Amino acid sequence: MDPGTGPGGTSAEDLLRALAPQVVGVLTRRYGDFGAAEDAVQEALLAAATQWPHEGVPGNPRGWLIQVASRRMTEQVRSEQARRRREDLVAGQVPADRRSAPPADSDAPVDRDDSLILLFLCCHPALSPSAAIALTLRCVGGLTTAEIARAFMVPEATMGQRISRAKQRIKASGIPFLMPDGKDRERRLDAVLHVLYLIFNEGYATGEGPDLQRIELSREAIRLTRAAYELLPDDSEVVGLLALMLLTHARSVARTGPDGELIPLAEQDRSRWDARAIEEGTALITATLPKGPLGPYQVQAAIAAVHDEAATAEDTDWPQILALYGVLEQLGVNPVVSLNRAVAVAMVRGPEAGLGILESLDKEGRLTGNHRLSVVRAHLLEMAGDRQGAVENYREAARRTTSLPERDYLTIRAARLATAP
Repeated sequence: MDPGTGPGGTSAEDLLRALAPQVVGVLTRRYGDFGAAEDAVQEALLAAATQWPHEGVPGNPRGWLIQVASRRMTEQVRSEQARRRREDLVAGQVPADRRSAPPADSDAPVDRDDSLILLFLCCHPALSPSAAIALTLRCVGGLTTAEIARAFMVPEATMGQRISRAKQRIKASGIPFLMPDGKDRERRLDAVLHVLYLIFNEGYATGEGPDLQRIELSREAIRLTRAAYELLPDDSEVVGLLALMLLTHARSVARTGPDGELIPLAEQDRSRWDARAIEEGTALITATLPKGPLGPYQVQAAIAAVHDEAATAEDTDWPQILALYGVLEQLGVNPVVSLNRAVAVAMVRGPEAGLGILESLDKEGRLTGNHRLSVVRAHLLEMAGDRQGAVENYREAARRTTSLPERDYLTIRAARLATAP
């Protein structure tokens, strides 16, 4: 097998991201210590990232990771035992509350995929929603601490501490590594869905770096959401989230050009969209909307379906999209929803009406510094014929974004508009 590639030609990075939660699950079942297992797996991933590019991906990469991480766990256990023996000489005995917990399910098959159990474990009620989301993005989604910090708009060191404390809370809770029962599962479901939504978004529109999207993250989010759907097929928001992902991911191939450059929705070659994913997503949302209760993921999926059903950008049913954004705003105050609604208002009632909504968002200050506010303002000013104002806002957005493809697109857009006759 070639160095840097895994089974089926997948990259080593993609393979490690997919295997990480599975290996954490194996070690957690084997040793009964989630926090220590996650730490050991991170060391094994680092070893793989260092060795595999030179030595090649092993024939059984999952087994390799389990072996290396298990060795790390054994070393940790021996070190802890030696420390406790030294303390015993002083204290005389080990307090009961400091004894190691037994493995939760050590007889389970080693090839079992525990990603969904791990997902619910990370969303434990003992954690705050933000801590649960951060921990899941790290342990199940495979995001780095830096990527999670950017999503939460906090320093990387702060996020590292938050993740460490979250693992400690789970360890202290003594919860077994098992799928929660019905009532407990329902309490954690909102956080689980939000985590999956964030993982998908990070894959679909990567916030930083040279790539516009990270397909492997989007696919992993879809895989985990399918698993949640199989477990809870009658939950309308689980269905809505899966439909939203499918309908959005269907456009992925058409979002970039030959050199990875960004292609906006209105200019995409819609024949390249994934018709099968659109069909599945549309069927899911069509079936679940009448059942209720209505939630934000279902409404977002309905908006995505309207976009996907339009044969051309000009055929888009903007009045229907505007009505759906109105429903979405009623379900919860969200400045990003209001920003998207401003575009729909502009498409139905004219750019001046949309710019009025942006003025209100400016006064509220909840999107201060967000480059997307400048992007939308530039677009609406261009629609209104204010070329200079549009150029200034495109340039401002380009300065603020951390996505290189988006920065290039906005810079070129501003340059073309500034030099147009």
